[in-house]
Amino acid sequence: MSSGGRRLLREAASRAADGNESEGDEGPFAFDPETVPLADEGVLDRLEPAVREWWVDQFGRYVGGNGGFFTPPQREGIPLIDEGENALVCAPTGSGKTLASFTAILNDLFRRDREREEGLENSVYCLYVSPLKSLANDIHRNLTRPLEGIAERMGERGEEVSVRHAIRHGDTESSERQKMLETTPHILNTTPETLAILLNSPKFKEKLRTVEYVVVDEIHSLAENKRGTHLSVSLERLEEMCDSSPTRIGCSATVEPLSTMAEFLVGRDDSGEARDYEIVDTRFVRDFDVRLECPTDDLIDTPRGVVQEGFYDRLDELVRSHTNTLVFTNTRSGAERVLHNLREEYDGYDESNSGCHHGSLSKERRGEIESQLKAGELDVVTTSTSLELGIDMPHIDLVVQVGSPKSVASLLQRVGRAGHRLGQTVEGRVIALDRDELVECAVMLKKAEEGFVDRVFVPENAQDVAAQQVYGMAINAVRREEDVRATLRRAYPYRNFSDAEWERLLSYLTADYEGLEDKNVYAKVWRDTNDAPDGEHHYPEYDVGEHLLGKRGRMARVIYMTNIGTIPDSFTCDVVTRGGDEWVGQLDENYLDTLEKGDVFVLGGDRFAYRYRRGSKVHVDRTSDRPTVPSWFSERLPLSYDLGREIAAFQGELLDRLESGGAPGVRTWLREYPMDENSVRAVTRMFDEQVRYAGAESVATDGRLVVEEQLDRAAYRRHFYVHSNYGRRFNDGLSRLVAYRCAQRSNANVQVAVADNGFCLSMPLNRKVDVEAALRDVDPADVDADLRAAIDGTDLLKRYFRINAARSLMILKRYKGYEKTAAQQQVSSEMLLSFAQGLDSFAVMEETYREILEDKLNVAAVKDVLGDVRAGDIDVVSRTVDSPTPRAFGLATLTASDVVLAEDESEVLREFHARVLDEIEGEEPAVAAGEDRS
Repeated sequence: MSSGGRRLLREAASRAADGNESEGDEGPFAFDPETVPLADEGVLDRLEPAVREWWVDQFGRYVGGNGGFFTPPQREGIPLIDEGENALVCAPTGSGKTLASFTAILNDLFRRDREREEGLENSVYCLYVSPLKSLANDIHRNLTRPLEGIAERMGERGEEVSVRHAIRHGDTESSERQKMLETTPHILNTTPETLAILLNSPKFKEKLRTVEYVVVDEIHSLAENKRGTHLSVSLERLEEMCDSSPTRIGCSATVEPLSTMAEFLVGRDDSGEARDYEIVDTRFVRDFDVRLECPTDDLIDTPRGVVQEGFYDRLDELVRSHTNTLVFTNTRSGAERVLHNLREEYDGYDESNSGCHHGSLSKERRGEIESQLKAGELDVVTTSTSLELGIDMPHIDLVVQVGSPKSVASLLQRVGRAGHRLGQTVEGRVIALDRDELVECAVMLKKAEEGFVDRVFVPENAQDVAAQQVYGMAINAVRREEDVRATLRRAYPYRNFSDAEWERLLSYLTADYEGLEDKNVYAKVWRDTNDAPDGEHHYPEYDVGEHLLGKRGRMARVIYMTNIGTIPDSFTCDVVTRGGDEWVGQLDENYLDTLEKGDVFVLGGDRFAYRYRRGSKVHVDRTSDRPTVPSWFSERLPLSYDLGREIAAFQGELLDRLESGGAPGVRTWLREYPMDENSVRAVTRMFDEQVRYAGAESVATDGRLVVEEQLDRAAYRRHFYVHSNYGRRFNDGLSRLVAYRCAQRSNANVQVAVADNGFCLSMPLNRKVDVEAALRDVDPADVDADLRAAIDGTDLLKRYFRINAARSLMILKRYKGYEKTAAQQQVSSEMLLSFAQGLDSFAVMEETYREILEDKLNVAAVKDVLGDVRAGDIDVVSRTVDSPTPRAFGLATLTASDVVLAEDESEVLREFHARVLDEIEGEEPAVAAGEDRS
């Protein structure tokens, strides 16, 4: 280490020894710089003296677990970024990965500003891209401190330097945008949507030619959706524009697969190979104290009020024993309800020390809560998903998750908000109030301990995003068609974009369909060969005969700039009765994805049968029938497919242990899991009762699907409960496929209810189908065609077509000062849908089918599992039962009662449970409720 570096360390050690700094978050631990080996001497030596001084002053805190002053992602990441290597930095929340990126970049910019007589150019050197405006705002605030601190230290040395930074996104005032042209930030914080606009801004795009660094934060949350797809193409367009290839840095929390995320970040070179990259994998460098709890060992027969009281008593105890607690629920209404009940039933909670944060609240209110969290002023905050990412909350020392977060990645992301520093133990408690979620959470926490992470799936070859980006490239300049296509294919999601897909895209963009312009859908680009010099359309920079692309229409740039982006607009639908046209309430349009004709739901305490939708109106009939679709369906996160497979394997192992050691053996095994005794006993009892009631083969495993048939003579319905633990997306796809085939064979209206651990098919009692045969007989090669047929005419297809038509600029949200609402877009899209379906291989229609099948219904996994069924690797077993089995209770309540009617649901569950217990009455139970047996 340099002598200057050692001097700084001696000064830091002296401050700690003198007691001027505590051994807390802000000060260094006492150490002897002459004898303590430091693992990061080389990192300090890379830094400019002023940068090094600032760093040691701010972070000169020796942490033995780190072996020095830098966290593992900083120690590995800073040298890579300093050397211009593309890098994916993967580390837990609070481990300093974003600071690792900016430290190397700031060091470089301050050095260059000092060394160049004229200083840095008046242009952008570093782009920071964030998925959230709040995260960009937070990073902007956090950058101010190092920029000012380093500049101050350089000033003390007589070196006047200035590295500017600014933030630009949809909320930035036009006056601020104009100022950035005159005085341009060297570091620009932005979002994917704003970056796309800047790339087509005639003046500001010139400011991007000097970009040398691109930091993509929370990359995992972008890669899994079309915002990331859009960004990946924007980065390739930026690559072409820049004077030199920018160094790309991706920051991510725990994610898998790392190689996929890294390749998504860096894209492809001209040969089609992934650009070079390095991976900084420090995902598991934090200590976790995370456990599963349950208020009782009997979640069925314990009165609901007693369960709720136990939950709130425990939550109150946890909050009071910690400084700042963050409580995650799975719905926005749940977050509101938890906070309301704490304030109503327990002393000491009011607006001064507690709050709620979710996407339905105003931007101002969310900002207030975020500021109070950062300052440590709130004892407890409840939220749904809005605080998973983003702002630094250094005072949070406990995270409580109510119910299952549905994936290991989400669990780690949420719980990682606690102890937001390396060296602090991450403390989290997961509280389950449902038996199915107990199983989910037990497996989830165990797999998290073992280092398992769910995979991120990247959407591929999305035609709507491609349409936007090709249009944008054509607007900027006339281009070689092959160059435009090459730019698109360098983006990871389009690396396999075929000739046929390119032709389909260009056929849409050039409006090469008879009758399309009659529907007010006009060509956006032209494609032609370059004329000779004496021709009407000759471009001297290109050879004669070259295939070129250019924009069509004088309003092209305005249309593009005011309509781009991938986040869909949404709206609420008015619900009216047929005939009388009586308004009875509103439904979020996402909820309509779950509804088929005849489905019954609860609204305002009354029950309605769904009939059809026209535009933004939902037409219903009043009914006394039992609800078939729960009110929360569209709001909850789906279980990840990978975790579902682990749950299936867990159930197989549990059955083996139940057979070999009985219930005591299962309990002993489960005590190795991070779960309390109530959870151990509840899980054991459920599976013990399941096996004694219907046999071990009634449990789905990684080698078995189970079809459970129940004849409900009171309701004159035949119910099939299909046990498949692969998550709601998978089950949504498989259920639609099986229901479609069953409806064809029985000529009956098949109602479907979907959950994470399976699905229910329901039909009239006088209709009989062989669901087991329907599962066995499906050829994976027929799945795509059958699913396309199954979703034709559904509200799901209508909604996704509207979203993709808007993304493809087939429907303009904004034009000549007029803004079309989502409801108006829906009306327009329904007028276009039948026409689009009649066109051959129409890009917007094909993308709608692709997105639904691949991204929403997980068709790839459906085909894999059905392929294993045909190969004999997965068995399909049928059972006929008088009453649903314990593992089907959750599925059965989906068709028995709406969960918003909590007491009704509890009563139904108790009735199911009583039937099971009556059937197995003569057998020795595993353990009675509340009994203390090992």
